[in-house]
Amino acid sequence: MINKVMLIGNLGADPEMRFTQNGAPVASFTVATTEKWKGQDGQMKEQTEWHRVIAWQRLAEICGEYLSKGSRVYIEGKLQTRSWEKDGQKHYTTEIVAREMKMLSPRTSGGGGGEFSGSGAGYGSGDSFQEPPPMGEDVPF
Repeated sequence: MINKVMLIGNLGADPEMRFTQNGAPVASFTVATTEKWKGQDGQMKEQTEWHRVIAWQRLAEICGEYLSKGSRVYIEGKLQTRSWEKDGQKHYTTEIVAREMKMLSPRTSGGGGGEFSGSGAGYGSGDSFQEPPPMGEDVPF
């Protein structure tokens, strides 16, 4: 079975850093992906989805240090749904647990982007990723 998510999008805010009781670093942030298409009426349509992303350990530290609001990133990871109870009501959230992160925005200090993977078993493979070329407005679907 496969549980794999790949996103290219922009951060909605700076990553929020925190630490577990055991001292493990955790970064959480949102990534916006926008889909654009031409509607049947000929007008351009647009829909933005917001994705909650969680990174752990060294990958969390790197995200906290190098990413900021508006940064374009490639995130690879898995979907995870958590639940908790508050005031007698059960709440759920689905988030992406990042295994790999690649910075696609140029760094403001003049350097290029970078590729980072989480540490430990089952984390990023380090395969290179190239963003697909932009699609034209005359896509048939």
